[in-house]
Amino acid sequence: MYPIVEKLAKYGIVPVIKIERLEDAVPLAKALCQGGLPVAEVTFRTDCAAEAIKAMKQACPDMLIGAGTVLNSKQVDEAIEAGSEFIISPGFNPNTVLYCLEKNYPIIPGTSCPSDMEKAIEFGLDVVKFFPAEASGGLKSIKAMSAPYGQLKFMPTGGINPDNLNSYLEFDKIIACGGTWMVPDALVKEKRFDEIAELTQLAVLKMLDIQFHHVGINSPKDQSSSQVAHRFSQFLGTPLDKKPASIFVDRLEVMPAGSPGTNGHLGFSTANVQRAIFFLEKAGYTFDYETVRKNEKGQITFIYLKEEIGGMACHLIDKKVK
Repeated sequence: MYPIVEKLAKYGIVPVIKIERLEDAVPLAKALCQGGLPVAEVTFRTDCAAEAIKAMKQACPDMLIGAGTVLNSKQVDEAIEAGSEFIISPGFNPNTVLYCLEKNYPIIPGTSCPSDMEKAIEFGLDVVKFFPAEASGGLKSIKAMSAPYGQLKFMPTGGINPDNLNSYLEFDKIIACGGTWMVPDALVKEKRFDEIAELTQLAVLKMLDIQFHHVGINSPKDQSSSQVAHRFSQFLGTPLDKKPASIFVDRLEVMPAGSPGTNGHLGFSTANVQRAIFFLEKAGYTFDYETVRKNEKGQITFIYLKEEIGGMACHLIDKKVK
């Protein structure tokens, strides 16, 4: 997998943008960065696409920008010269793919059927675009076709929206989703870039889906966690749920004395712990990697923040962990 693709996977969402007027390129790039998604696929469906990429990279040099709807080698050259860091095509054109491979330039070609996927594998690719995603059967089709092509990973685009985003991203063969809902044409035309920044931030929050999960209570030194949990169980009329290191009573987790947190801890579930770590670290939070837990696939499912908030230790837990 190309290193650039691994970066796309961390972001999870790739805004797909169309620049009709060059003057919109920079404020649109800044809006995406402000909203927390400094990444974009700039489609080569307009005359100013290459110039737009160049302007965006100059204004936001740390932004990850690729060229989309690339149909031939001429457009590949234009995109590379403009500063594009990856190429995305709507279909599988062997000539375009081979041209990029000869230049050792990352390309994610479009596929929607087994024949295209077999071509991708034959060319040595391990990531493809699935387009148009919803019109081609959506997640159900991706799951069906990924069975015989287990080495492939997908970036579905087309019909992705806040309502189906996380169902796509939950499938481990999907690295990221392309989408346009945070950059609607109407807002770009009307130069409502503040609203685009807000929609982008909402897209990130929707994807991470960080929610309060439970509160942890540290037992006093003179009482065992079993004693404390039993009292809460009686008070609430709720059965005990014993775990290896603690006891749950509904959304109360009773911990042994001396457990993390001056006053206990707060647990927060998230759709993807690794992706949440990435975004939260960019926002200035730090994590205690000695507290990491992983699943059988090596994916992080649990981690504590280094800092306490309000005297409470805080940890993330994968929402799929029971």
